[in-house]
Amino acid sequence: MNAINTLVRPGTSRPHGQDADNGTGPAAASGTEAPGVTGENRAPRAAFAARVRDADGMAVASFLMGLAGLLVFNLLLGPCALVLAGLSLARGTTRRGRAVLGLTLGAADLVVLAAVTAADQTFSWSITG
Repeated sequence: MNAINTLVRPGTSRPHGQDADNGTGPAAASGTEAPGVTGENRAPRAAFAARVRDADGMAVASFLMGLAGLLVFNLLLGPCALVLAGLSLARGTTRRGRAVLGLTLGAADLVVLAAVTAADQTFSWSITG
């Protein structure tokens, strides 16, 4: 981009050659981007959307691991549910309730494991007695 195109027009905040209202800028000429949307603006939004989507997946995974951990593999699934729920909450998930449930169920997994271990001095338990 040459120095003339980087000058800002009086009364606007857009550099010359980037008219968002009439679609005559370089982005519109190339046909690859919508008028007024530059690659600089799109990249952070896409990264943020991917991060939130990953956090939502972690929230659901923590809930499912915590739920399954109540029945099998308490020692493995409980801590995994706790870690995934903590990460999803830290990354700003939109499924906050699911992450909190995963956190609660992960803690419940470890409580059940401690209760079973204290009851019969083993890390395994059976429904049949």
